Amino acid sequence: MEGINIPVWIQKITEVDCSDVYASEYHPEVLETFDNKHPEYDYFVKFNCPEFTSLCPITGQPDFATLYISYLPDKKMVESKSLKLYLFSFRNHGDFHEDCVNKIMKDLIRLMDPKYIEVWGKFMPRGGISIDPYCNYGRPGTPYEEMAHHRLLNHDLYPEKVDNR
Repeated sequence: MEGINIPVWIQKITEVDCSDVYASEYHPEVLETFDNKHPEYDYFVKFNCPEFTSLCPITGQPDFATLYISYLPDKKMVESKSLKLYLFSFRNHGDFHEDCVNKIMKDLIRLMDPKYIEVWGKFMPRGGISIDPYCNYGRPGTPYEEMAHHRLLNHDLYPEKVDNR
């Protein structure tokens, strides 16, 4: 294959470190941040995480969910690869659905101190019941606190038809 010019961007792809270290238990220390380059503006960042798994603390059975994490950043933002590794650390973690989403929200608040954040878990049914816990937070003493209250009261006014899970 001598004489073939390989574009630099392809060379870079082959140099990517694919040796992600996946924690086998809950591990919030893997979360990392970077500076928000636009802190003067309000804007949402949304992560859709369709492969979240945790364990039922009673039966040890796996629970599967799509998580939606939305936030308005202030000075810091969560780095997506570290978020992926963090969410993976729940794979062998036993907690109720409601606890998982609240724990994720609290860890992200401690990490970034966002203006506003919400976490919504859409868990697959087990025993014929699906659970969709929702939690949010608005920075106290700011308009985001009122926003959080309003969104909490109105978060599920138009629930989707659940026929695919």
